[in-house]
Amino acid sequence: MMGGSTRAPLATAAWPTGELGGMGLEGAVRLGYRKELEAIPDPAARQAAFEARVAELYDHGKAVNAAAALEIDAVIDPASSRDWITSALEGYRAEHADVDMAGRGRGFVDTW
Repeated sequence: MMGGSTRAPLATAAWPTGELGGMGLEGAVRLGYRKELEAIPDPAARQAAFEARVAELYDHGKAVNAAAALEIDAVIDPASSRDWITSALEGYRAEHADVDMAGRGRGFVDTW
């Protein structure tokens, strides 16, 4: 959950298994390639084309690829998550000790 942007949050990180995409990748293929898929008459060939497109998006959306493109700050070991988050929050607190969170303009996003 990044609040709709990889540019505005305090920090962004993902585990190695993380996947980034604008929506569910299967749904994105069904919507984005609808006409191309419908044009394939053979159901088996259509399913193969669908799976190839989904695999392409999964490969492109891997956390490691997103970090390499500077879309996120880091790909971290899940065991170091607590330390990474704590460091980011402590750094923010030290840098903005005189600023009220409500006055920041873009606060933390409730992940629910």
